[in-house]
Amino acid sequence: MGLFPPGTDHVLRGVLGLTAALPVLGMAALLLLARSPLGTAAFEPVPQPVQFDHRHHVGDDGIGCRYCHEGAWEGPYAGVPPTSRCMGCHAQLWNESALLAPVRQSYFEDRPIPWNRVHRLPDFVFFNHAIHVHKGVGCVSCHGRVDQMPLVEQVAPLTMGWCLACHRDPAPHLRPVAHVADMTWRPPGDARQAGLQVQRALNVHPRVECNTCHR
Repeated sequence: MGLFPPGTDHVLRGVLGLTAALPVLGMAALLLLARSPLGTAAFEPVPQPVQFDHRHHVGDDGIGCRYCHEGAWEGPYAGVPPTSRCMGCHAQLWNESALLAPVRQSYFEDRPIPWNRVHRLPDFVFFNHAIHVHKGVGCVSCHGRVDQMPLVEQVAPLTMGWCLACHRDPAPHLRPVAHVADMTWRPPGDARQAGLQVQRALNVHPRVECNTCHR
């Protein structure tokens, strides 16, 4: 009878195989985590210093994306509106509400409201809003139905793979420029065919080279 019981060799091979596979499995797990909602911070409503409800402002009052985020049509950053724009309405409406006290304080002290960023890309990624909206990419394509969100949350993964998939096949995501900020717009018929028409009309040819986004 040997020193080790029968089957020891199989156990040893299994342990060695598992040890060799652990780094690969660990790397795969990290990659999956980075692409999951937990890793991309998607579907997590972001609290804000002021209770701003897009459902009311967009859905009830009909305020369009461009009124507050005109920077998206002009350059890389969509931006947030100055407090003076908020006070254009709220100097008359709910002007004594405790919920709006931070807005009034911001206005009278001439200090911006410290909004918490919802959609954040790494510093090594360059993204320009203007080129996308002028080429027919709707706000809803990346930001979802903001008009139905009490607190804005990220709904798209914003990963490199997600961006490249659209750059390689943009047609299903394109719409006439006049409807870029329309949350409820639907193409009349097949989305791909409608998108192909927009793609031809606007001469949309997205780049996929590395230096398109990494400059």
